[in-house]
Amino acid sequence: MPVLNEERYLEESVRRVLDQAYDGEVELVLAVGPSKDRTAEIAHRLAATDPQVSVVGNPTGFTPHALNAAIAETSHPFVVRVDAHGFLPDGYLEDVVDLLESTGAANVGGMMRVEGDTSFGHAVAAAMSSPLGIGGSKFHVGGEPGPARTVYLGSFRRDALVKVGGFDEHFLRAQDWELNYRLRQAGETVWFTPDLAVVYRPRRDFNALRRQFFGSGQWRRQIVDEHPDTASFRYLAAPIVTGLIALGSLLGLVGLVLGLVSGTVGPGPGAGWLGAGWLVPWLLAGFLAPLGYAFGVLGATYEMGRRRRLAWRARVLLPFVVATMHLSWGSGFLRSIPRSSRR
Repeated sequence: MPVLNEERYLEESVRRVLDQAYDGEVELVLAVGPSKDRTAEIAHRLAATDPQVSVVGNPTGFTPHALNAAIAETSHPFVVRVDAHGFLPDGYLEDVVDLLESTGAANVGGMMRVEGDTSFGHAVAAAMSSPLGIGGSKFHVGGEPGPARTVYLGSFRRDALVKVGGFDEHFLRAQDWELNYRLRQAGETVWFTPDLAVVYRPRRDFNALRRQFFGSGQWRRQIVDEHPDTASFRYLAAPIVTGLIALGSLLGLVGLVLGLVSGTVGPGPGAGWLGAGWLVPWLLAGFLAPLGYAFGVLGATYEMGRRRRLAWRARVLLPFVVATMHLSWGSGFLRSIPRSSRR
């Protein structure tokens, strides 16, 4: 379990692991980063009161480093990833071990069941469980059991993890997707089943959501740069839309300014200033991109909120949540990661 700034959920997440009915040995390793809250104190207290729990340090605070450090402290043939803000359902450990043995897969997993505990959280949960909000990955929207490109969290055969070298610590985000890519390239199977679902607590405000999706977009771009065959329309849709909205808004603003100056729009010294009057309507048409996107999101989220029976506060927030996810992810993808962080 990688742990950083998780005092809100850590104790419950650990308890869900320890309460599992599993006929075998279980060890839970908490890889604790330099948190700004009481996370480290809680982790050490949990380790002191239960011999199944241990703590290792993760000075970098980054997820792939935490995962590799925790895995290095274990010795069992199966490795189950758990997040400190994710809650395992009853029977999870038994189910994943059964699947690993029956399918022969290197990694098995299921769905991310996003559950908010505020109006904002309910809106984020609806968006993250819909193809409109985050794409059509099986672990978000469901699907038939079988081989998949990736799964949520993941439960691994240790020998397969060792064979491909564990998590690549270069990828500070999307490291699970990149690992599953290498497993599949090595001839291994990643297996999805909708019967496995782990509760995930989403970000609690717009700023945190924006940072999360901007970073995810940046690192997804890095994966596409390193593994070009992974590019797909689903990953390119958000940056394409973001680019069109930015370009359309810029052209529209130029047209508005030029129209005001030339007199084509509002009072001015006279149409045709510098002969640009004919160009103004074409430039103003650029506003159709952001307006079209806004109306499209409003229409789609209205239907989504009605279908999911969201409370009115969550319905009001939903279009802004979806737009934040799309445009932050798209901006991050277009921006990529800083050159100093590239491989």
